[in-house]
Amino acid sequence: MGQLVRLEVSDGVGEIRLERPPVNALNRQLAEELGACVSAIRDDPNIRAAVVWGGKKVFAAGADVKEMSDLDPAAIQRHIDPFQEGLSALEQLPVVTVAAITGYALGGGCELALACDLRVCANNARLGQPEILLGIIPGAGGTQRLPRLVGIGRAKEIIYSGRTLDAAEALAIGLVSEVVEPAEVHARAHAVASVYASGPTVALAAAKQALQTGMETDITSGLLLEQRAFAALFATQDQKMGMASFIEQGPGQAEFFGK
Repeated sequence: MGQLVRLEVSDGVGEIRLERPPVNALNRQLAEELGACVSAIRDDPNIRAAVVWGGKKVFAAGADVKEMSDLDPAAIQRHIDPFQEGLSALEQLPVVTVAAITGYALGGGCELALACDLRVCANNARLGQPEILLGIIPGAGGTQRLPRLVGIGRAKEIIYSGRTLDAAEALAIGLVSEVVEPAEVHARAHAVASVYASGPTVALAAAKQALQTGMETDITSGLLLEQRAFAALFATQDQKMGMASFIEQGPGQAEFFGK
């Protein structure tokens, strides 16, 4: 898609590849190219799940500090816009997304991982929001997505201290979904994504919307959203196939078509 971010598609899984060595520092160009890849995934009905991959050595070590250090408040506001827009678009994709994390996922890199549904992490990875050590705070979703994932108390301690978490702690607090050997991260993330790509993707999209929107509203509105999404799925081919298969063969045997 661009010089710093590339989209590859195989067997229904779109892979967003960050390619800005040595540490995938997130600059404005990378953010804009990331947004373009996310748009391409959203517009391609053949992409049924997605993986975000930074490479074998590092996921993304944070924002490009040199690019923004001398900006004034008005300029930094314009600078951060494509980061927030791109990560929000990634979060709102109607497919399951998996971050494949090796090495560092710090600052903007951690925020990128937080915008995904699931996070597969190498056992030697390090995650965190160290912006406070620069005299600033996270600016691309860290203060909002992290507490929704790990709870407000833990998020405060992580953001206030700026410390990095190892993979074991990240798993224990629910920041990552699973931890594997570094050499297994890419393959494992694709294996997870492939399961969802071959699943009932219309229902998965409905579940994702209900979960994410429900977190932003009161429970009465959330329950109404859930009820309507539940009912709408009874117009899908996957619902007919899934229930017929359950009645005839028992659970877990259905073949889904995403329709």
